Amino acid sequence: MNEPATYAAAGVDIEAGDRAVELMKASVARATRPEVVGGLGGFAGLFKLDTTRYRNPLLATSTDGVGTKVAIAQAMDKHDTIGIDLVGMVVDDLVVCGAEPLFMTDYIACGKVVPERIASIVAGIAEGCRQAGCALIGGETAEHPGLLEADEYDLAGAGTGVVEQDAVLGAQRVRDNDVVIAMASSGLHANGYSLARHVLFNVAGYDVHRHIDELGATLGEELLIPTRVYSLDCLALINAPGADVHAFSHVTGGGLAANLDRVLPVGVDIEIDRTTWAPAPIFDLIGGLGAVQRPELERTLNMGVGMVALVAAADADRALAVLATRGVPAWVAGRAHRGDGPGHTTLVGDYAS
Repeated sequence: MNEPATYAAAGVDIEAGDRAVELMKASVARATRPEVVGGLGGFAGLFKLDTTRYRNPLLATSTDGVGTKVAIAQAMDKHDTIGIDLVGMVVDDLVVCGAEPLFMTDYIACGKVVPERIASIVAGIAEGCRQAGCALIGGETAEHPGLLEADEYDLAGAGTGVVEQDAVLGAQRVRDNDVVIAMASSGLHANGYSLARHVLFNVAGYDVHRHIDELGATLGEELLIPTRVYSLDCLALINAPGADVHAFSHVTGGGLAANLDRVLPVGVDIEIDRTTWAPAPIFDLIGGLGAVQRPELERTLNMGVGMVALVAAADADRALAVLATRGVPAWVAGRAHRGDGPGHTTLVGDYAS
């Protein structure tokens, strides 16, 4: 006679899930704000929005994942930073419209719940929320035996922010002669990893533990550098006297030009001068080993620029000073000018060496 079927025998360990929640509580407690109501364990996270602080508030929402960067974390068996990438992908889409990120929730799907690994992932998400000034108010961990291998997982998140309706940033504010301020990325961030993995592992035959002299690190260490979280820096720029910000562009999939095009109005083009910065060695490594043509690199990877601000020309120096005070490497990378049709971004010159 067959043994009675159980959820555990099917591959789902409820007790391991409960243990993971216990392990992550301390991390989540550090990613909070005064508006958070209650703690972990409810069916929904609660956040008390004090509408008296706003004249005409709009809620902003964004959702994202980290793509195939999770494969690097799994290969390295290092899971405490991939959550920072998740937060950066979400909150920095929110701040682009001028919204202050308020809270996030996360979703982790895995082949098998290993409590310590799940707690490590969530600790990274909590750290990212701390860096972004938002709260982590809930999440879900789901075991998918048969769909994912025991050591495999994927994660996604959603965030909510708030902005005054008359303070929304974007194409409607961008003007001819605006200055383009580029903010340095910390590395690849969480985009283009399918190309990077193909070139570095399949074409070149490297593995994550190979030390690369020009990187000064192993390949895995370089590829796991967390995404820079810009939200508090962008909010500081918005609120700084004498720094008239018209738009931001978060440089993710599609690269610098395509993402800048998303915040340009009809009749305004941008010219970016590549000579104003030198991309980090990882970009040259991928391009060289894979014989990847520059247009392909530039529409796949951020090439060293993770966030862009478009500011009034008279306020460029003030904006750079604010970012310098906050420790964000930034520079004037180009300027807006009159165009004949839909806003378009062009890159000129050769990268500095």
